Amino acid sequence: MNATSEVRGNAGGPGATAALIFDVFGTLVDWRSGVAREAERVLGACGVAVDALAFADAWRAQYQPAMERIRGGGEPYRPLDVLHRANLDRVLDDLGLSGRVDEAARTDLNLAWHRLDAWPDVTAALHALRPRFRLAPCSNGNIALMVDLARRNDWNWDAVLGADVARDYKPKAVVYQASAAALGCEPGAVLMVAAHSDDLAFAAKAGLRTAHIARPDEKGPGRGESAPKIPVDFAAADLADLATKLGAART
Repeated sequence: MNATSEVRGNAGGPGATAALIFDVFGTLVDWRSGVAREAERVLGACGVAVDALAFADAWRAQYQPAMERIRGGGEPYRPLDVLHRANLDRVLDDLGLSGRVDEAARTDLNLAWHRLDAWPDVTAALHALRPRFRLAPCSNGNIALMVDLARRNDWNWDAVLGADVARDYKPKAVVYQASAAALGCEPGAVLMVAAHSDDLAFAAKAGLRTAHIARPDEKGPGRGESAPKIPVDFAAADLADLATKLGAART
């Protein structure tokens, strides 16, 4: 095993974990394909032809800068739906499309993030994990967005946590710690599950245990993480593999 995929000692074994909290965009849902599909549909109806995958990438590229203005204290907290809409307007303007996409189309397209599909392994694995652990998203997505994704993909959360609860954005420590506290757990009894090593690094600094899910094609073929870049408690090929490692696989 190389240094980038080191797995930390599983102190206490799976029984030491009371709850799992999840990154959502990229870890549980395929945001790139879903946003591209919706962009092609909505913009096509406006008579606008775009490279839908490139459009999805451009919109996503505005994600971290928008949150950083809030994390850094320059702007008050606003839900991700609001940030997504401002980012969408910016991308349309950058592409010279502002005059061709009306308000109704923009409102519809902004809901693309509410209509994303889970990776194929996710839903069954969540159902397998739920009898053994408390489960909740710990996402930068707002509660309404998380509820819509859960309803679309047949997920049964015990709570919906993350940015809207903490009133701040990951990777600020308060987001992870507020999620653990909301579940009545010490941070060390909570396993943060994500496909992004930076998310897991900050979760570990906040006192949580960590599990990496490989999503090598999240950002396009070969452009996601196939292994963790940091030490983690669990490294899994997908969510079904993690369920097996935690003793929760369905037979």
